[in-house]
Amino acid sequence: MKIFARISWFFATIIIFFSLTLMILIYKFVPRPFAPKFSAWLIRTFTLFSTQEKGYADPAANIFLLNHQSDLDIAILETITKKDLTWVAKKELFNLPFFGLALKFPENIAVERESRTALVKLLKDAKDRLDKGRTIAIFPEGTRSAARKMLNFKSGAKIIADKFNLRVQPIVLIETAKCYNIKKFYYKPRKIKVIYLDSFIADSNDDQWLKSLREKMQKVYDNELANNLSHR
Repeated sequence: MKIFARISWFFATIIIFFSLTLMILIYKFVPRPFAPKFSAWLIRTFTLFSTQEKGYADPAANIFLLNHQSDLDIAILETITKKDLTWVAKKELFNLPFFGLALKFPENIAVERESRTALVKLLKDAKDRLDKGRTIAIFPEGTRSAARKMLNFKSGAKIIADKFNLRVQPIVLIETAKCYNIKKFYYKPRKIKVIYLDSFIADSNDDQWLKSLREKMQKVYDNELANNLSHR
């Protein structure tokens, strides 16, 4: 079974690489957001994962906050919403060969280590994308965590949401690392559950809302695992 999972991982990785290459090639020639959506649907179609959604995406949401376990997480959200998404990611990722281009072409937002200059640029880039009618998507953990406990949320999501008084919608992805795990060379097609939590307007006067949100998302995640045997 491990050999089959690794062969499947290799095939899935080739599909992801091909789909991102195609997105880079066509991005300048097609209306936004066709290229990233098309790339995400290619990945979804040929790697055979599917989704089950609980709750509904708020059409008025300006920013999505998601937990992060797998490189498939971006493709999952791109295929379940028609919104024109702009992703916030570490600046280091934008400097990587090939993958950096896949982030730069769709005008995603690079976030640096916290400093006044970096903060000004982050807010400037966020305002630019919002003014273009795009929806911000961010993994507040800042990196992948294959464990079932979410990492502490970074402050970037709160800074953006507070500054522009955004409507935040949290989304919990269930066990995506059991579908595609790049570190373990593992892939297995499966149905991925996506849980939409209620949206809310960011309150800059509440210093704890991001921390409270992490606890709420973790509770939703834990309850899903406890009550659904298919995730174990």
